[in-house]
Amino acid sequence: MVIWADPERTAVLEPFAEEFGEANGIKVDVREVAVDTIQADFVTAHEGGSGPDVLVGAHDWIGNLVQNGAIDPVQLPQEKVDALNDVAVEATTYDGRLYGVPYAMENLALIRNTALAPEAPETVEDLVETGSRLKDEGEVQEILGLQVSQTGDPYHMQPFYTSAGGYLFGTGDNGAPDPSDLGVGKPASVEAFERIAEFGEEGEGAFKRSIDGDNVGSLFTQGKTAYFVTGPWSLAAVQEAGVEYGISPVPGFEGGEEPVPFVGVQAFFVASGSKNKVLAQEFVTNYVTDPELATALYEADPRPPALNEVAEKVGEEDADVGAFTDAGANGRPMPAIPEMDAVWDPFGKAQAAVIGGADPKEAVESAAEAIREEIG
Repeated sequence: MVIWADPERTAVLEPFAEEFGEANGIKVDVREVAVDTIQADFVTAHEGGSGPDVLVGAHDWIGNLVQNGAIDPVQLPQEKVDALNDVAVEATTYDGRLYGVPYAMENLALIRNTALAPEAPETVEDLVETGSRLKDEGEVQEILGLQVSQTGDPYHMQPFYTSAGGYLFGTGDNGAPDPSDLGVGKPASVEAFERIAEFGEEGEGAFKRSIDGDNVGSLFTQGKTAYFVTGPWSLAAVQEAGVEYGISPVPGFEGGEEPVPFVGVQAFFVASGSKNKVLAQEFVTNYVTDPELATALYEADPRPPALNEVAEKVGEEDADVGAFTDAGANGRPMPAIPEMDAVWDPFGKAQAAVIGGADPKEAVESAAEAIREEIG
């Protein structure tokens, strides 16, 4: 049996895979595949009949993988479903069927330098007021560490977009994203972009295209900004830099809606082309839901576990995990429908343009047209 995983997970899985193999009289090979190519490589391997039996990856791959017939639904007993975080289960459910066993979750939060900003801001306006004062006093160089870049970043902008009243897709009767109800281009999205523009480069200067994924982390760790919108993946660098920090939810706009950050979920999938489907199902249903493996995966890459039992234990031992969980309490799973692929590029570019001073209505409507054309 073959398991494909990214470098963060491979070494952790090996002893559990060996144990499973010994118990079932087979050899289990855990192969490391680059995180940037693993999804595409998996689809290609599936089409060629040479794919793995089990894949470890992100929940928002599900729509594409199901569309390509590359993964099977997972046969998880109800008592084990009930032991998992509800949002994680929702994220790995597609068209009413569970397609993955979730093991970890992630969402954005606001990390602040408590030496510069002792109190968590209640609103974006509070954050900007403190950040602007610190900048005027020469304490920092930037009001906020938020990656925007020249081409935009819808993932990191999502809490602000939703707080300003925008949405990407409506919700169907089954609770899943409805691709026929595109929120981009509707009046609410225009109003949201107008609100975002107020804090862009020609407004308050909090949202800036010059800040991107390459420099946003160092801005915070070097004390050049008091605020950093990021996920648990940045904690190690913050801790290594010795910054005194606090974690709180990403704030919304004054008088706006409560921000809704994306929730990302990592999961195990059973390949439809597996030659060992019974054993692959056995592994993902019984080993992935084992607290010992869930704990080991957390220790290798500290993100809130999807298994409630482990999440509660970890939260008691690590306040940061609890803080990120609280920050994502209002979050929703990133849409896993294939139509989401049509959103990222035009929507991001529209956000970047508006932050740079472009007309919000023109930018949003242009993005909507491009998205609808791509979706068909």
